[in-house]
Amino acid sequence: MEGLEELERVQNRVLQRIASLEVSLLPQRFADTLSVSSPAQISGTNGDTQARLSAILRANNVRDFAFKRVPFDYYDWPIEARRDILGAPSIHHLCKSIVLVNTQAPSNVTDCSDCNNSKYYIVVVQYTARFNAETVKNFIYTLNIGKIPKKKFNFRLAPEEISQKLTGYEHNGVTCIGMKTDIPVILDEAIVKLDSNFFWLGGGEIDLKLGIRTSEFINFVKPFIVSCSGT
Repeated sequence: MEGLEELERVQNRVLQRIASLEVSLLPQRFADTLSVSSPAQISGTNGDTQARLSAILRANNVRDFAFKRVPFDYYDWPIEARRDILGAPSIHHLCKSIVLVNTQAPSNVTDCSDCNNSKYYIVVVQYTARFNAETVKNFIYTLNIGKIPKKKFNFRLAPEEISQKLTGYEHNGVTCIGMKTDIPVILDEAIVKLDSNFFWLGGGEIDLKLGIRTSEFINFVKPFIVSCSGT
């Protein structure tokens, strides 16, 4: 019986991937209107997040953006396949948002009220890049003009439960749009230098991705732009 159940699960994954590839091969005007979801996703209220974030973006004069649903096993796919289903120009246009915590912050720094010396930052970086926390440390130290000792800055990846509490989004669904907390945003300079002036990041749900014009993202979010990665 267990063998049959496992076979059924494998068959469902195969069918899901075939359906996704079929959608990606459709003319763009048709593909944009379609999404591939698992049965569990179909019964949910997945449209709420997309509608909320779309309203936020439009209210802040962001016009060039797009949402795309991806299959439930999207993160099991090679990055090249993820690029293709999103229609991104390259794998370097696929980005993620990660929450950092300053583990050495003074006792009076407990929140995000001071963007120059915040307890937490959210960094948007490419999946293909190697993030360098030391560059963020140096940037924030310089931002404070040496008024705070360098030893008071030590940025590490925030625990998943802290990230979800601050952003309102779960792992692999984190985006810096519409967060519960107004966390200062750092955009890796490498993203700004990408061709096409458009990149993809999390859309607030694990299977929802947001593509956005880089210049409009910068005008709205007003992130710190920092060279904080290597290849």
